[in-house]
Amino acid sequence: MRTLKEAKIGETVKVLRINGEGATKRRIMDMGITKGAEIYIRKVAPLGDPVEVTVRGYELSLRRADAEIIEIE
Repeated sequence: MRTLKEAKIGETVKVLRINGEGATKRRIMDMGITKGAEIYIRKVAPLGDPVEVTVRGYELSLRRADAEIIEIE
């Protein structure tokens, strides 16, 4: 499966599922990243961490480790 970490700048993707457990998964879901949510990739830092995205109308920065557990289509 493809993850959010592999998405390119300017791409809009849809969340299929969030892998992971416990507090990490809950924190990501609390930020509005849930199954079916559309995410627009705004920027990626020069070394790949963090990734800046727009989800549900607001901007958000995600660590590369968090982006790795979000499966997209």
